[in-house]
Order: sequence, then C-alpha cells, then structure tokens
Amino acid sequence: MTILTSILGSKTFGFAAFLWQEAEAGKEGADMASAFTMGEMIKNLGPIAIGVIVILLIMSMYSIAVMVERFLTYRAAKAQSREFAPRVAQALKNDRIEEAINIADKHKKSHLAMVVNAGLHEFRAHEAGSEISGSEIDASKRALQRAIAIKSAEFRRGLSGLATIGSTAPFVGLFGTVFGIISAFTGMKNAESAGIGAVAGGIAEALLTTALGLAVAVPAVWAFNYFTGKVDGFVIEMENSSSELIDYFIKNRTRQLKP
Repeated sequence: MTILTSILGSKTFGFAAFLWQEAEAGKEGADMASAFTMGEMIKNLGPIAIGVIVILLIMSMYSIAVMVERFLTYRAAKAQSREFAPRVAQALKNDRIEEAINIADKHKKSHLAMVVNAGLHEFRAHEAGSEISGSEIDASKRALQRAIAIKSAEFRRGLSGLATIGSTAPFVGLFGTVFGIISAFTGMKNAESAGIGAVAGGIAEALLTTALGLAVAVPAVWAFNYFTGKVDGFVIEMENSSSELIDYFIKNRTRQLKP
C-alpha cells in the first residue's frame, strides 16, 4: 500500500510539473505573440528605421498628391475637349475664324483648344493679306508644333517624380532592411543566445521597412504607367488636330488662289 501510494504520488507530481511547464511555455508564447503586434513593433523601432519610414511616408504623400492632381487635370482636359471639338469643327466649316478662336478661349483646360487656338491666331495674323503663302502656312505649322510641345510638357509634369518614387522606394526600404538585420545580429551577440527573442525585434524592423517600401513603390509605378498612356493618347489627339487644321489652312489658301 505504501509503495502504491508513493508511485501515485510521484506520478501526480510529474503530471503537475508537466502542466506547470506547459503553462509557462504558453505564457512565453503569449508574450512573444504580443511582442509581434504592429503596435509593439512600431514602439520598438530604432532611429534609422524611423527615419526610413518617415522618408517613405513623405514619398507616399507626394505620389498620392501627384496622382490626384494629374487625374483631375486629365479628366478636365478630356471633358472640355469632347465639348470643344464639335463646336470648333462647325465654326471652321463655316469659315468663322473669330468664332472658333472665341470657342477655344472658353476651353482653357482643353489640350485641343490650346493647339487649335495657337494655329488659328497665327493663321489670322496672315489672313489680312491678299493671299496666304506657303511660308505663312509653315509658320502656322511651327506654331502648332510649339503648342503641342508646351502642352505635352505640361501633361508630363509630375510624372518623373512618380517614376523616381517607384524606382527608389524599394531601395529606401532595403536600406532599413539592412540596418534591421544588423540590429538583429547585434542583439543576438549581446544576448549571447541564438533564441528568436534575441533577433525578433531586428527582423520585424527589417520586414516592416521592406513592406512599406514596396507599398509606396507599387502604386507609384502603376500610376506612372497609366498616366503615361493617357499623355501619349493626348499627344496623338493634338497631332491629329494639328494635321486637320493644316489641311483647313491649305484648303482655305486654295480657295483664295482660285480666280
């Protein structure tokens, strides 16, 4: 009986010790999990990681501002051009140059209006003569080309910034990643331990800066490609309008030369 009691007592003690170890392990796991929450990671960031994150946030805010501004600009240009094109075409069909210029002046956000306005002003300056020469038509062509170049540069404003952010933001994040890994190994050396707790903070810091760098870069690259396609489409529309206007000038000159 005494032997049985001692055996049961030892088993009970062993089972209690096992439960105690499991409880302690669970507590350590809970502490480790709480240490890996986003709030805890941000609290434990080093000065270099904070600097990298601030730079990335500034880049993100700039890219968002450019995206919104360019989207509104392109939408206004497209809307006004749709309204402008049929009205100016009707005016030119009836040879009402002044009316066409007035219509263009009322659509200042339209890229087509700017190009047509430049060509019509140049054309009107030489229209007072008895006839329009080939050199005067060439002068109108140059005026149209200058207007296209100016408007294209205006449409592309800010896109180089998006391209720069899209190409450099991952490397800025990688800079923070490198220092995070260095911090992890430094923590391991100081703790003289290879446990996860010694390197967890540095690795979390490295991964956070990497993720933020990618989060800033990807939308900037998408927006740059999207807006570049929009600008290319606007340039084609301006060149087509320029060609049609030159054809109108030539037809007008032909009518003047007829006896």
